[in-house]
Amino acid sequence: MKSATPDWINSSLSELTDAQWESLCDGCGKCCMAKLQDSDTGKIYYTNVACKLFDENTCRCTDYNNRTSQVPECVRVSLQNPEVFSWLPNSCAYRLRYETKPLFNWHPLVNGDDGLMHDKNHSVQNKTVSPLDAGPLEFHLVNWD
Repeated sequence: MKSATPDWINSSLSELTDAQWESLCDGCGKCCMAKLQDSDTGKIYYTNVACKLFDENTCRCTDYNNRTSQVPECVRVSLQNPEVFSWLPNSCAYRLRYETKPLFNWHPLVNGDDGLMHDKNHSVQNKTVSPLDAGPLEFHLVNWD
């Protein structure tokens, strides 16, 4: 049986085409959750409060192409702003590849199954709170890793 993993997966991020870059997203949705950063230590704290454009069922943005105009604080993951990688969860393929680490076996590029990540509980599917219902973020801290 042929592996689902594409030949380019171990290429450096700077060598990837736009389509390859986009396919690194596993669809976990963790990057679409509000985060807090401790001003003294720099530590990142994750919450279960979703962006207003987040679809909890698909774990995808409902307006991906226009997200930064609709949500100005939305951060575009790219090599032009490498500080963003530290904000991504440890399981994120962008962060893993930036740190030259392999992807997890539940990643769709490794196993060919878009749903395995949800089945193995590695996504935020059905675990989020709307920003309209959330209240203070401090009350919604979670540990995704």
